[in-house]
Amino acid sequence: MKDIFERLQAGEPVALDDPEFFKVDAVVNRTLALSPALNAAASVEEIRAKLSEIIGTTLDESTAIFAPFYTNFGRFIKIGKNVFINHACSFLDMGGITLEDHVLIGPKVNLITENHPLNPADRRSMLCKPILIKKNAWIGAGATILPGVTIGENAVVAAGAVVSRDVPDNTVAGGVPARLIKTIS
Repeated sequence: MKDIFERLQAGEPVALDDPEFFKVDAVVNRTLALSPALNAAASVEEIRAKLSEIIGTTLDESTAIFAPFYTNFGRFIKIGKNVFINHACSFLDMGGITLEDHVLIGPKVNLITENHPLNPADRRSMLCKPILIKKNAWIGAGATILPGVTIGENAVVAAGAVVSRDVPDNTVAGGVPARLIKTIS
């Protein structure tokens, strides 16, 4: 049998009463305990150090994050070089979130990899799918990226968009739900 973290990352349904869910709770509780120091940090360097502790990987010094920053888990976040994450972003990362190099994240962006089944009998389970934001993409203020979405290289997601489908390389997407607006030449 796969470990609960492998099952979450594989997109398998995981019940909240799963016998291994205590492992998830332990990571969540650790992240919750570390988050106040992250959000009280007084410099970009200190924020980067505190977020590095939460995600378990040292962030490159070229990456800048502004507080407040919210995550419920943290261990499945991967952030490249020269990334900028503006104020009040929320990353729900049990399905995995990857930001490649040179990604720009506007304020109040939500990256959500976690979902629940539609069937009420199964609703107390989690379904997770990863989010991938490719090199040089820009996510506008207040956008929400939903589970399983890939944002292409050089793509732009307009402010306030709700993205439920992949956005191709070199395009602009916007709206609710987001749709292709134009190609970037």
